[in-house]
Amino acid sequence: MSKKKKITKADKETRYKKIMFSIVVICLLILLAEGIFILYKYIERQNNKVYLDSANSFEKIADGYILVGSNNNNNKSYEKAKITKYDNKKEKIWEKFYNKGYNSTFYSVKSDGKNFLAVGSYEKTKTEKKDKVRTALFVKYDENGKIIFEKNLQILGDSKFTNVAVVDDGYIVVGQSIFENMTLGVDKRGGGIIIKYDKTGKEIWRSNYGGSKSGLFNDILVDKDNIYVVGKDAARVGILVKYNSNGERISTTNYEYTDMLGFSSIVKAGNQLIVVGSKKLSEDKNDFDTDALIVKYDLDGDQLDEVTYKGKGMERFNKIILDSNHNLVLVGHTAVLDKKKTTKNLNVFKYDGILAKYKTSLKKIYIENYGEDNLDDYFTDIKEINNDYLISGYSSYKKDGFLSKFITYSKQGKSLEVK
Repeated sequence: MSKKKKITKADKETRYKKIMFSIVVICLLILLAEGIFILYKYIERQNNKVYLDSANSFEKIADGYILVGSNNNNNKSYEKAKITKYDNKKEKIWEKFYNKGYNSTFYSVKSDGKNFLAVGSYEKTKTEKKDKVRTALFVKYDENGKIIFEKNLQILGDSKFTNVAVVDDGYIVVGQSIFENMTLGVDKRGGGIIIKYDKTGKEIWRSNYGGSKSGLFNDILVDKDNIYVVGKDAARVGILVKYNSNGERISTTNYEYTDMLGFSSIVKAGNQLIVVGSKKLSEDKNDFDTDALIVKYDLDGDQLDEVTYKGKGMERFNKIILDSNHNLVLVGHTAVLDKKKTTKNLNVFKYDGILAKYKTSLKKIYIENYGEDNLDDYFTDIKEINNDYLISGYSSYKKDGFLSKFITYSKQGKSLEVK
């Protein structure tokens, strides 16, 4: 009979060390696996992140162009409002991001001598980010992109500034402040907002139109002692509102039916006002058949005429200018339902840009479509530059996301350059 081997203290210590070593190795392997998984998910998120570089508005300045929009090419993946200066060859000189808060964007820019005025919105706090609401934002920059002053507006919850006009003694800013979704109640301070600031950013007067859930001002025209603002009232009701120079409302003209944006741009041609947007052909929310719309008014807001452009789906005009030959030049888009990508729960559209030219009589001169088969293209702003038309916009690309661009057209509607 064999004698049982006695386990010594040294044997116990050796066994304990082996067990502890095995535990440490297992823990390290687990940590390594978790690290690899986290790295993999990070790379996956980065690869799947939709890159956004939008161009919403631009101005011609003496030594080039100033453009605003947004961009999400940053470490935290937030969309950040941007202002960019280009030289006359459209080469970038500098670009500044508004890095306060969380997601942000600029919708419009104007030049005031050597200074630049940008308006938009941003998520100021974590609560706003969580609730998906924003604070209206107005920033004045110097010629090098340094902030001179900035103004915020938060009245009812979801607020934004959409446009700004420069006047002799200050700036007039328009936008919106309404209750966010699912918020109940009535507050007469909300809706479309119009505010006048002096040159230092001090508020002079304020007015509003609409209510807690409706009212939006998209564009502004200052004509001597009168101020004309266009936008929407209730859902699918376009509005033209006339104010005096003290912000007192003189008249309001409604137009039924527009799309959810209402009227988006206005110019004066002689003694007439020309506004643009999209005309909805029925009250059915599921009806996607809309036509790009031009409406002519007199200076008192009485409608004189209208014309529409009908394509194959949803069409709208976003911006209008009066060129040096006294023709109306417009940019917009057309959206056609993509039957291959549309599902039972999601409608997917294919977007193309539109360049249109009309006489002030509203007689069509030409309409040109811009777009590639597999891309979405958006036109946002237009200026007459050196006897051509320069358009800002952005396009979607499968790998690169949304990229901003300048497109030059001849006055005959021929595409000359994309940059």
